[in-house]
Amino acid sequence: MTSNIAIAQKWFEAFNEHNLEKLLSLYDNDAEHYSPKLKIRHPETHGLVKGKSALRQWWKDAFDRLPTLHYQMQTLTANDQRVFMEYIRQAQGEEDILVAEVLETGTNGLIKESRVYHG
Repeated sequence: MTSNIAIAQKWFEAFNEHNLEKLLSLYDNDAEHYSPKLKIRHPETHGLVKGKSALRQWWKDAFDRLPTLHYQMQTLTANDQRVFMEYIRQAQGEEDILVAEVLETGTNGLIKESRVYHG
């Protein structure tokens, strides 16, 4: 359980630093990521990207477009398989959004799946 809390804390740190390689190091090579923002921005994906290459593209684009993008952590709840994160998505010129995200981890200790939900 503690390890998934630690993964979430490292995830927030890497994301808020916009450190793409540090963020990607937390993910399995075949990880899947679902996001409503992804679905809107790239409808052909139906909101789902697979693999580190696709994750790299998605987050690089976000960091390039939104240099002030920041996630303010609210709560973390974890068990042995996943961590549930609540945070406020903040970006200059955009309304704050309450977000819930679930990170599913594999036996290798890396994130194998992540799903984003907007409140």
